[in-house]
Amino acid sequence: MGGDLPEYFFRVRENGAMVFRVDTQNQQRRIEMDQIAVANVKNGEIKANGDRKLTDDDIAEISAWMEERRAVLADRDIDDILRTVDHLNLTAQWAQSKAEPEQLEEITDTLLLAMHDLRSVLVRKKADRLLKGK
Repeated sequence: MGGDLPEYFFRVRENGAMVFRVDTQNQQRRIEMDQIAVANVKNGEIKANGDRKLTDDDIAEISAWMEERRAVLADRDIDDILRTVDHLNLTAQWAQSKAEPEQLEEITDTLLLAMHDLRSVLVRKKADRLLKGK
């Protein structure tokens, strides 16, 4: 296990990660993790932990992880939207075939407002893209 571990470990948090250097080259052959930085995926900021000075290799590894993480998050966003489309279709089927009048009364206004808001945004964004294309 010790030889296969990466040099860095990224503990994911809301806006990025806490970055640790992994050390297995000690007398007890224990895994030690030393926090070296905090990475913010949203704004690209890398802050060294305490008085630590990050090496060029540290910064390169953290930057590469941040780019990879941004790609993963972007893929998840698209997957979430596609799941939403599935849920809308399942909701339509439920409303048509299974929903009781009381259930429909409970959710109709909220769902209609959310769908209206989404439609307005999508139509506006589509119009913007069409106008830019001309």
